[in-house]
Amino acid sequence: MGYQSKWHALPTEQINDASLAIDKMPVLDIVDLVINEDRKVVAAVARERERIAHGVEIISAALKKKGRLFLVGAGTSGRLGIVEAAEMPPTFGTPPELVQGIMAGGQDAVFRAKEGVEDNFEEGTRAVARLRVSKRDVVVGVSASGITQFVRGALTGARKKGARIIFVTCWPGADLQNYVDLIIAPAVGPEVIAGSTRLKAGTATKMVLNMLTTISMVRIGKTYGNLMVDVRTGSEKLKDRAKRILMIVTGVDDVRAAALLKQAKWNVKIAIVMEKAGLTPAQAARRLRTSHDLVRDAIGEDIEPRLRELLAAPKK
Repeated sequence: MGYQSKWHALPTEQINDASLAIDKMPVLDIVDLVINEDRKVVAAVARERERIAHGVEIISAALKKKGRLFLVGAGTSGRLGIVEAAEMPPTFGTPPELVQGIMAGGQDAVFRAKEGVEDNFEEGTRAVARLRVSKRDVVVGVSASGITQFVRGALTGARKKGARIIFVTCWPGADLQNYVDLIIAPAVGPEVIAGSTRLKAGTATKMVLNMLTTISMVRIGKTYGNLMVDVRTGSEKLKDRAKRILMIVTGVDDVRAAALLKQAKWNVKIAIVMEKAGLTPAQAARRLRTSHDLVRDAIGEDIEPRLRELLAAPKK
């Protein structure tokens, strides 16, 4: 084949020899094929573990200094960033501006594909300019192929503002080493459907972004042990979770837990410190501030022994 393009050699565009006959295989065989291919994703992400850890350190350090985190991408990569950003406030009680997704094509492109917007380098640059990205912030560019121009424009603009830059791609050969701080590149291999990066590349990207955001939140005190103590209580399910967390940590019954949460205006951390330290809501809030928002430091207790005891207890 004489025709060559800038895409033809990308790992994300290659043909997978395991799925050549996918259109005539029995459905169960296709399911097994996809499962076998997805097993490769975990191994590919595991090979990036040290770089993922480095990324967490970059992000958590910025968040501790009042910086923000931006996740920028196009297509599947952009939507994964949007999902990650949207989940931070309810899970960890963060303000919406702390973690933000930047999607090529804007909000409309989240729900309906807008082809061509990913090719606009200048619009990527303008997107980070509109959000006033600064040297305190971290920008994570997400591009399975490694060559998405919108993402490259965003990273170029962010670099000029002094922001820290992390690039998540499934092309280990991406030529961005000179102007990013870190590249995380799980090599997942060709997709079951050639070029369909919503598959293995999307799964790998989701795993990496999950770790970058979740572990960073743990590092800045958004959990106590593995309990979601900064949970937002906007639904009955989340209110019940808040009550159960408070009961686990303090040993109070459900009536006392409900009363504490009402006094604390449904702030689980404040309620914990109130009960454990015998403080008023205002005093508990001040104690948390001086403890850098860490429940462990505010009450001087480690939750792990209690959680292990609860897990080991016979189920009723």
